[in-house]
Amino acid sequence: MAVTRNMVTTAFELPGYRIKTNLGIVRGITVRSRSVVGNFLGGLQTIIGGNITIYTDLCEQAREEAFEIMESHAAQMKANAIVGMRYDATEVMPGCTEVLCYGTAVWVEPAA
Repeated sequence: MAVTRNMVTTAFELPGYRIKTNLGIVRGITVRSRSVVGNFLGGLQTIIGGNITIYTDLCEQAREEAFEIMESHAAQMKANAIVGMRYDATEVMPGCTEVLCYGTAVWVEPAA
């Protein structure tokens, strides 16, 4: 069983559903680094200014990967929803960032 995207929320409840069982914390973690080429291209983009798309894409990929790992963890726990979802990021070392996605795995039922 998988948790569908519409059953993941940053809120602590899902409208139209009631939480039947709290299954515990789920998390997804990934660590990403920028390549030499990525750093070079990012450096060029900083000269021009504006959105540094090579870094934006890297960050989005890291968040997506962490989210998918969290969803997988929730599925292993037999959850059908995740509430209180959050992201956190920490620089592990220069040029290397950890992205953590976490929340509470729950089993919900439609509210009567």
